[in-house]
Amino acid sequence: MCTTCGCGEDTNPRVYSLGMPGGIEGAETPDESGIQAHEHPHGAEHVHSHDGHTHVHAEDVHAEDGHSHTGHSHQGHGQAPELISLEQDLLAKNGLLAERNRGWLSGRRIRALNMMSSPGAGKTTLLVRTLTELGDGLQAGVVEGDQETSLDADRIRAAGRPVVQINTGAGCHLDADMLRRGLEVLDPPMGSTVFIENVGNLVCPALFDLGEAAKVVIVSVTEGDDKPQKYPHMFIAADLVIINKSDLLPYVDFDVDECLHRIRHLNDHAQFLVLSATTGDGLAAWYEWLDGRISRTEAESLTGSLEESLTDAN
Repeated sequence: MCTTCGCGEDTNPRVYSLGMPGGIEGAETPDESGIQAHEHPHGAEHVHSHDGHTHVHAEDVHAEDGHSHTGHSHQGHGQAPELISLEQDLLAKNGLLAERNRGWLSGRRIRALNMMSSPGAGKTTLLVRTLTELGDGLQAGVVEGDQETSLDADRIRAAGRPVVQINTGAGCHLDADMLRRGLEVLDPPMGSTVFIENVGNLVCPALFDLGEAAKVVIVSVTEGDDKPQKYPHMFIAADLVIINKSDLLPYVDFDVDECLHRIRHLNDHAQFLVLSATTGDGLAAWYEWLDGRISRTEAESLTGSLEESLTDAN
């Protein structure tokens, strides 16, 4: 249960591998709903298979009433002090698990990037293009987070990369324990990169550390340039902010300079890029950032040059 956002208690996250194209074991996708309904004794955590895909459950269920009690208390329903205490305990536990993930990743020299945005901002399109264009030059796998379906994970798999799907059910974000289980299934090689595509949401993912090396926030120009003010926690947490769909700038009311100013007001260390995952404009700077070859000053310079070229073209 996420007390911060009020997620349903019975989130029951499901983790499974879609593997790689070409008939590798475990590559089958789940059924349309992605739901496997069944109950297990109180406190059970188990791994099993359904229709060929790896499937992980971790929940606390009363067998007699089928009600989940993961992170949930019967006492003090509706009482603010209990809710605040539970929220603090939840975030503290997540923080400890995130540090374990960070240590595990660091020990294997694996770079994990937490990709966050609202739904439809273009996370998957950016990832598919990145993985396709960089090819063997970037050894990478993906952990996909969505409430239901494996639609985005299927696109990653079609690009020839290993991918693990996490369906959060009623949950609106990934947490550190979900990532831990996802990494166990993905089993990324040493020295590789793991892209974590979080659930589309500009609120709760900002509050839950996963153990990533960097948080990448993607905003579409169709959303408006006021998102930093409306969702400050997300932009305060960001290491890199990407303004996507720059090819639509001539047709929408989005002021890149104003958006950058609003981000800087909240976060003076974040880097900033403008690009179009569809047309490829600005992707060179993103690839350089991934390669660690671009500074904040260079990123802002490239952003300004791209915006000027788009203005001139219009």
